[in-house]
Amino acid sequence: MKKVKKAVIPVAGLGTRLLPATKTQPKEMLPIVDKPAVQYVVEEAITSGIESILFVTGRGKRAIEDYFDYSVELEQELENRGKEELLDEIKKVGNLVPVYYVRQKSPRGLGDAVYQAREFVGEEPFALILADDIFVTPSPLLGEIMELYRQKPAIYLTVTPVPPQDVSSWGVIKGEKVGEALYRVEDLVEKPEKDKAPSSLAIVGRYVLTPSIFEAIERTPPGRGGEIQLTDAIRALLGREEVYALELRGKHFGVGDKVGYLKANIAFALEREDIGEEIKTFLREILQEDDR
Repeated sequence: MKKVKKAVIPVAGLGTRLLPATKTQPKEMLPIVDKPAVQYVVEEAITSGIESILFVTGRGKRAIEDYFDYSVELEQELENRGKEELLDEIKKVGNLVPVYYVRQKSPRGLGDAVYQAREFVGEEPFALILADDIFVTPSPLLGEIMELYRQKPAIYLTVTPVPPQDVSSWGVIKGEKVGEALYRVEDLVEKPEKDKAPSSLAIVGRYVLTPSIFEAIERTPPGRGGEIQLTDAIRALLGREEVYALELRGKHFGVGDKVGYLKANIAFALEREDIGEEIKTFLREILQEDDR
């Protein structure tokens, strides 16, 4: 049985919902407290057992490559200043996992971004991680679906309930519940209208896919906005392969927009031993001022 060892992280998006901050800075490099958003998902991948990662990049994403490289000058400066703790943290970033890069030369959608990974993936199953989605769960969400794949090879998605008025912003599944939080997927619809959505279970950023997805992407015509939708490609595999969806048990932060990004910063800051209490005090003061 093939183990999931590789992960693909598409990061070619323009980050328009976070402008102007993303005019010159990749959205994936914006910090959640003091660590770039992309590092949270990379650490989740490593904790889940991923052994190598491919970033699908685009123009203006060089900062991501630099971040996961060694920084000789910075390391030397920290060593000279005796900042051993910071030095260890910086060195750890460069040693996390073997990292590779490929360019998506034009923004043609998530399906096309995944297609750029076909040579890296080869004939193996692989994890797909969307860097806009950060989760706080009892165990790594990616690790959960990787374990499900180990037990029963298939395509796996992760889903979470969203308000009915929001389904038009998501890919949504129709599924039969076959476990405590597991659904056998019967259909998938990308950004359905509210009255046509098969459920309120929206697909969020963790997948285990099989190499058959590449052939399906090749056959998938552009959908809404002229983009090749990954949801449409997975839908084309229904009937040929089993597809399952695991419902999230925990918290989800969509950090690709301003509200989600700010919520993530507050939530993660509150959990920090070094600054959590100070942030709680600050928030109480603000709320008390609003109540006056």
